[in-house]
Amino acid sequence: MAVTLEQDGDRILIHFNDTVDITCAAELKQLLVQALDSHKEIAVDMEQAGSIDVTAVQLLWAATRAATAGGIDFALAGPVPDGVLAQLREAGFDEFPVPAALQAAVQ
Repeated sequence: MAVTLEQDGDRILIHFNDTVDITCAAELKQLLVQALDSHKEIAVDMEQAGSIDVTAVQLLWAATRAATAGGIDFALAGPVPDGVLAQLREAGFDEFPVPAALQAAVQ
């Protein structure tokens, strides 16, 4: 699976394990909704991500907005691979209102 969910005490950890793109968007959305419904802190681990596409970033952005509205902490867990950061920059996400944690990582 390209995306997995792990419960770690009082937080939900979503792992990007490979390429996360439109082919697994429904799976990512389902995991993000499950994480948001838990009302626990959410962390996204992209360390093993091969690449991500704009669909994954849009889902993360929407989840971050929903988490903020619900008073849920949402952040990255660990480093973002340089290749993924480059993809974000190439897609124009260095200036797009992506999640604060991603925005900081891109700049």
